[in-house]
Amino acid sequence: MSQRFSGRYSPNAANQTSQAAIARPHPVGARVNILFVMPFAFAIRAFFQDPTGLALNLAAFGCLMLCAWLTREGVLAQAAYDARTVARRPAIPRKIFGAVLMGAGLGVAALTGGVVPAVILGALGAVLHLGAFGPDPLRDKGMEGIDTFQTDRAAHAVEEAESHLSDMTSAIKRSGDRALARRVESFAANIRPLFRVIENDPRRLNSARRYLGIYLVGARDATVKFADIYARNQDRDARVEYEALLDDLESRFALRREALLADDRTALDIEIEVLRERLEREGLRTGD
Repeated sequence: MSQRFSGRYSPNAANQTSQAAIARPHPVGARVNILFVMPFAFAIRAFFQDPTGLALNLAAFGCLMLCAWLTREGVLAQAAYDARTVARRPAIPRKIFGAVLMGAGLGVAALTGGVVPAVILGALGAVLHLGAFGPDPLRDKGMEGIDTFQTDRAAHAVEEAESHLSDMTSAIKRSGDRALARRVESFAANIRPLFRVIENDPRRLNSARRYLGIYLVGARDATVKFADIYARNQDRDARVEYEALLDDLESRFALRREALLADDRTALDIEIEVLRERLEREGLRTGD
């Protein structure tokens, strides 16, 4: 490949092993989005009330908007937690706090009708919120017997890698080409399985650090340069070279992931064979 992006990749490289991106619905759906709409009913209503009603309705608006924001962040954290075999619980139980704020907002809005109705409505709102979105994960997952230091290192490395992918996504938008933007999204989806391997077994980080660091930083820098060039003059040769770079990197990431998984299978086969030999020596194995 020419010096424009990187000196080590060939423009004729083809990706033969990248996995197809799996379409998943975004975790933030209509249920979350409607939480941002509902509070405006109280904001509008506030200006048709006496001063006390104005204050109470605006307070309800504030509580419910904060509830919506916390719930959205909690749903995103839950999705990230569920997607991983090994994960720490969220540091802040955002959905639970969101449920409390939902109850507080509805209770404050109902205070003009009396304390008892306000308490009942607030409690009902909090319970319905928890029923709709559930509580936050309250315990770590899959971390029994795992070195937390290694886990933290792996999580930090994956977080940085995700940051590089976000930078690529932002940069390619400057090219003004939607097909290229989709290609970068596909690239990100196809290399993330390597991230999951590292998260599931943090000991693999050393074997993949070059991919999460050097290779992705190079891809990010190449994307920034390419987007600037393509936005100016729609250079077709630059586009061909850039897409070849993505193909080559996808292939490398897929091969590394397969190698790490093959190492796992080899280690398992060795352990099984050693166990069989031990059983045979001790006379505990009667036959296959």
